[in-house]
Amino acid sequence: MALKGAWHVSQTRRKGNTMRILTHIFRVLMGLLFLFASITYWLDLIEPPPIEGAMKIFNDGMEASIYIMPTVKALELLCGLAFVVGRFVPLASVLISPIIVNIVLVQAFLAPEGLPIAAFLVIANLLVAYQHRETFKPLLKA
Repeated sequence: MALKGAWHVSQTRRKGNTMRILTHIFRVLMGLLFLFASITYWLDLIEPPPIEGAMKIFNDGMEASIYIMPTVKALELLCGLAFVVGRFVPLASVLISPIIVNIVLVQAFLAPEGLPIAAFLVIANLLVAYQHRETFKPLLKA
C-alpha cells in the first residue's frame, strides 16, 4: 500500500515538472516572439510585406495615431525581456494580455492567416498565468 502511495507522489511530481518545463519553453518562445517583433520595428530591420484592403486601412490608422505603435512595441519589448529572463513574469503577463487580445481580434477579422500565431500567444500566456495563479489571487478577490 505504501508503494502505491509513493508511486502516485512520484507520478504527480513528474507531471508537475513536465508542466513547469512546458510552461518555461512556451514563456521563452513567447518572449522571443515579442522581442523579435519589437526589435524589428524599432531598428527597421525587415521590410514589411505590402498589405491591402481593410488591414491596410487599420494599419494606416495605427501609424497615423503616432503614439499607439511605439507604445505597443515598447510594451512588447519590455514584456519580451521579462519573459525571456524570467523576472517580473506575472506583471508582464498582465501587461501583454490586452495586446494579445488585440492581436487575436485583428487576425480573426482582418488577416485570418495569422491566427495560428495568435492562438500560440493565447495558449502561452494562459500557461504562464496558470503557472503564477497564486500571484493573481489577490487581484481576483471581490
